[in-house]
Amino acid sequence: MTEAGKVPRDVTPEVIAEVRAMVAAARYGALATLAPADGWPVATRVGLAVHEGAPLILISALAAHTGALRADPRCSLLLGEVPDKGDPLAFARATLKCQAVEMERSEALRATYLHAQPKAELYVDLPDFTFMRLEVESASYNAGFGRAYSIDGDDLI
Repeated sequence: MTEAGKVPRDVTPEVIAEVRAMVAAARYGALATLAPADGWPVATRVGLAVHEGAPLILISALAAHTGALRADPRCSLLLGEVPDKGDPLAFARATLKCQAVEMERSEALRATYLHAQPKAELYVDLPDFTFMRLEVESASYNAGFGRAYSIDGDDLI
């Protein structure tokens, strides 16, 4: 089969750079977790920063996804452009399969997060909020029609 017809396509350094840039530029994403009560997937929007190459989220203990991640740290994070017009499936997007790791609060994490999410200043120091680093296991990247890739997480960090 030719490269043009192969799905997923072979990953190149340029493709890895595209996904790294997408992760670095993302300020929000759709986080999917598994609800502990019934195992159903639940998706929610989260604010993002990047810590040591991996997505970093700040979440409240009151949020359902916090309990879900503490019960089962497997999650996925959908990133991508939200087009104003045109076919939304023609725009690049990546789904990252991750393991959420709760981080001990530090001034460095706080500063990193607030640099990306300055409005979080309102709640970053509330005691029920915690940082979680999303360690990427793998990624599915669709860069537009006919450009699909499977990428190992080690290539992205």
